[in-house]
Amino acid sequence: MQQSIRAARIRGSTFYHPLFKSSSPVAAISISRPFKGYTTTSYARHATTTSTTGGVGLGNVKDQILPSVHGDKDLRSDGTPKSPSYATLSEPRTCSLIPCPMTFGQPFTGTDMGPELLMQKGLPSMLSNLGWRVDRVPEVLGKSFGSSSSSSPPPSTSNAKNSSLVGLGALSLAKLCLKKSSSGNFPLTLGGDHSISLGSLAGVLRSRPATGVIWVDAHADLNTPWISESGNMHGMPVGLLMEGMIPEGKKVEEVEGLEWLGEGWEGEEGWPAYKDGEKPPVLKPSSIVYVGLRDVDKEEREAIKSLNIKYYSMYDIDRLGIGAVMEKALEHLLKDDPSRPLHLSYDIDAVDPGQAPATGTTVRGGLTYREAHFVAERIANSGNLASADLVELNPTLSDDVGAEETVDLGLQILTSMMGKSII
Repeated sequence: MQQSIRAARIRGSTFYHPLFKSSSPVAAISISRPFKGYTTTSYARHATTTSTTGGVGLGNVKDQILPSVHGDKDLRSDGTPKSPSYATLSEPRTCSLIPCPMTFGQPFTGTDMGPELLMQKGLPSMLSNLGWRVDRVPEVLGKSFGSSSSSSPPPSTSNAKNSSLVGLGALSLAKLCLKKSSSGNFPLTLGGDHSISLGSLAGVLRSRPATGVIWVDAHADLNTPWISESGNMHGMPVGLLMEGMIPEGKKVEEVEGLEWLGEGWEGEEGWPAYKDGEKPPVLKPSSIVYVGLRDVDKEEREAIKSLNIKYYSMYDIDRLGIGAVMEKALEHLLKDDPSRPLHLSYDIDAVDPGQAPATGTTVRGGLTYREAHFVAERIANSGNLASADLVELNPTLSDDVGAEETVDLGLQILTSMMGKSII
């Protein structure tokens, strides 16, 4: 199959491949090999990758293992369960699979293709094979909404580009995540650019306010319209929800499209008004841990320090090893409540562009192939993971091989966080 994925930039073109039962307005990525799950290959950021503390080995972190909700039965040697329990969910264990093809949070077309490509490559059946009951949710707002070439977004009235459309998409997603999370399901959102996490996280926080967040990303996404240099909203989902990030005298609901995040919201179906002392969703600085940071704006760096937000940059991963970093991240979030639900927001640009080139904001020196998997595996094995999103897949920003590798890696990360293990 020789069709070029770059042709996908011509919106509305139809591609066909015999592996797919019908033609699709999304470019078919060459499937030259089956899904392989795991490989022993580990790509390095540097010529030397091992030391007494490096790599993915747990080292002396074994003595710091968190209290477990699983007991001693069926545990690995490091104290984690052989099969993740996802203990905060209802039975039967159900994954609500939510495609959200948003692209207005950043300047490139193509992120709207991510959800369908993941679906076409078999994500629902992979989840079923892992023991999940799969609740397939219709696309949030549909493709015509997601494609920035299909419509002209209205001008923004603040330094938040396309805020009315991003806000509308985020509200629609927040409603779904609130509903699915409240019913005991696992909302798994497929982006789409990272602005969608404003909606997924808001919905989860309204359902489960105590949720802790692990944000795997090259970037902090801690900007707001009042400090952002670019105005791109995929860099704002954390900042708009973070306690202490909205300047004095300003309100997040003043941003067009974000009225639903204000105390004065009158309510609508699926996202009711805030009553009886309820406040809009807010993320406390102590409730998030960053993993993989390596490209952080000046204002974001200052905020991380002043708010005392826990973070592990690529320097920390090089110094400590990914095993120690993940133990410390989980300890920070679970030390006061070992049964606390966790949300994982995974931006594919956290991975080094050598392994994930098809994304919009690549930064060299990212997570290796194995580190990328280990992050997802370890969070799953905590037993606390209750919701997640994967974002910023953009197959139009690489050649066919790079696009396929990135989508395949996205699939593997998703199955790792949903319980797939090597043994």
